[in-house]
Amino acid sequence: MWNNRGLIFDLGSPELSSNMLAYAQGPQALLLADRTRVFFSTRKLDIHGKYLSGVRYVDFSPDFSELLDVSKQEAVTPGALGSFDEHGIFPLNVVKIGDTVRGYSSGWSRRVSVDITMSIGILSSGDNGKSFERWGSGPAIGPSPEEPFLVGDPFVYFDGKRFHLWYIYGTKWTRDPTGRPERTYRIGHRKSNDGLDWDSSKITHGLVAALSPSEAQAMPSVLALNGNAYMVFCYRDTFGFREGGPAAYRLGIAVSEDLENWTRKSEFCEWRTNDWDSQMMCYPNIHQRDGMIYLLYNGNTFGQQGFGLAEISQADFINSYG
Repeated sequence: MWNNRGLIFDLGSPELSSNMLAYAQGPQALLLADRTRVFFSTRKLDIHGKYLSGVRYVDFSPDFSELLDVSKQEAVTPGALGSFDEHGIFPLNVVKIGDTVRGYSSGWSRRVSVDITMSIGILSSGDNGKSFERWGSGPAIGPSPEEPFLVGDPFVYFDGKRFHLWYIYGTKWTRDPTGRPERTYRIGHRKSNDGLDWDSSKITHGLVAALSPSEAQAMPSVLALNGNAYMVFCYRDTFGFREGGPAAYRLGIAVSEDLENWTRKSEFCEWRTNDWDSQMMCYPNIHQRDGMIYLLYNGNTFGQQGFGLAEISQADFINSYG
């Protein structure tokens, strides 16, 4: 019952090709009074020919029928030399708190033996996300004895009493048959009274049951609706996921009554009728507005072409997923 509106932000379109950098990954929605501001990570090459990722945004009308504005510069640039986000941010989750917008970043930096490591940082904006300032040079949550490899992909929700953080944590690195190291990660959960200090004594791991030991889960996004919470995420196999096929990213959904215990539903959506998302669907972000549920996501090659949109009425969504 989903209506797939296709690639709504196409980096190959004539009006964007000269303005944009490569990729538009991990779209994240911020609902403003007259528009929906969508943040995403884009890429540029450094002096060594390696990618750096910064954050930009694009504005749509609330129903995504009109493209209103495209940012001319990065709202967040890569971090300082040697910092946890030295090589960029992907993704940036945004939360409106009073007159400010708080950003929860997945900062990454390169390593030698494996590709990257990731940590979660915090930023703040006083101009609805046009620009951000870091809360410090270091991360709010980084690798630890309980989560030794990486943490990232934050999504934050305030339930009226406390803040909830869903994120990914690395479970292991494994070499594929060619010797290339690949990471496996799952979804975890923490709580906070202020959204700044996260209780490390009550971490919940393995929130969503995996379909196989080699399943990697990413980019949790949570919507509270009608007494339930719905988590949309993407998942893939640890190996062979870049080439498309059954190992590539797909979208999944889980449902909870208490924000802590989750039941994974059957296949979430399988439209994939367009060339741009025929091989993979990844990096989802879900929100509701004016009786509609909107799902932003990336397709083939991890968002190189841009991002797309699917929509469903709130009533049909509840009927479909409980």
